[in-house]
Amino acid sequence: MSSRLAIDGGTPVRTTLLPYGRQAVDDDDIAAVVAVLKSDWLTTGPKVADFEQAVAARVGARHGVAVANGTAALHAAAFAAGVVPGDEVIVPALTFAASANCVRYLGGNVVFADVRPDTLNLDPSAVEPLVTERTRAVIAVDYSGQPADLDELAAICRQRNITLIEDAAHALGAVYHNRRVGSIARLSTFSFHPVKHITTGEGGMVTTNDPALDARLRAFRNHGITRDHLQRSATGSWFYEMAYLGLNYRLTDVQCALGLSQLAKLDRWLERRRAIAARYAAGFADLPEIETLAILADRIPVWHLYPVRLRLGRLRVGRAEVFKALRAENIGVNVHYIPVPWHPYYQQLGYVKGQWPVAEDAYERLISLPMFHAMTDADADDVINAVHKVVTAYRK
Repeated sequence: MSSRLAIDGGTPVRTTLLPYGRQAVDDDDIAAVVAVLKSDWLTTGPKVADFEQAVAARVGARHGVAVANGTAALHAAAFAAGVVPGDEVIVPALTFAASANCVRYLGGNVVFADVRPDTLNLDPSAVEPLVTERTRAVIAVDYSGQPADLDELAAICRQRNITLIEDAAHALGAVYHNRRVGSIARLSTFSFHPVKHITTGEGGMVTTNDPALDARLRAFRNHGITRDHLQRSATGSWFYEMAYLGLNYRLTDVQCALGLSQLAKLDRWLERRRAIAARYAAGFADLPEIETLAILADRIPVWHLYPVRLRLGRLRVGRAEVFKALRAENIGVNVHYIPVPWHPYYQQLGYVKGQWPVAEDAYERLISLPMFHAMTDADADDVINAVHKVVTAYRK
């Protein structure tokens, strides 16, 4: 391998781009979709209930409500939790914008909290001082696929009679204290975007053990109507009522068929992601410029992302230069995430930079390396070699 960086005219590590994430779709998935396309139901049919029941069973929850995407899942969960204008919801500063936007959709106010320096998950010690009489919920994000400190956060919520919502978009299949993510928080949300562990194209789900919340979620995803067409058909009635101002957040049978087919392969795919993560950890063990996330002993992560932080004090350049150099080597790195309060929309609401030192420092140093279950060992080795090549070239 040439030591001259591709960005400087050298030969890249790879001849084609390795994306940071992508879906895997096989003939079984295609056949499942085609079967629905040939059936009587393309939407609001039996495959939706089948998928909901399968995901709920997989995560150990009593109820699962399928929705159009992960953002819809967060919106529905915040609605079910009772967020109304003027309420406050505590959200980690380091996450995707949807984790906070769902609060704003309902007129609530977002209170951003800092994250732990080792895992970059929501820090319970940062949450507790932010709770007020207006706090309605806490949204914990399982960053990269490692569960947040759910017991500590749940205890804070119980003491103040507020709702814990787990944004588990990164964490389908993860385990916390021998319990499956999706069965622990009062409401848990998942995403089935193509870069996630399984995909429905676009799609999401909310899981809960509370039948009242389940009913509220189902109405919200169907215009706020309390009785769907199947219930009306079963009773021979045409009558329905819109009790809430809901949305059309339904997921189709076509998408649910794909999700069911993918779900059958989840365990195998999670094992593969863990193998890639272990290969990365070993490959970077002798590279002091690279800081990997801590993996806590009481939880099993599932590696939606593989983020690393650069130790910039050991490098002659910043994150932007390393990012561009890795891209030139055909390694499709990304950055997760820009702190949400830094975005122009939130800046216009009056959030001031500098209040979340751990999240803000992490953002300046973060790079997400490729992580998806179809990656080969050779792909992972290309990533490791490219990181070594770039870091060595830019080492002080």
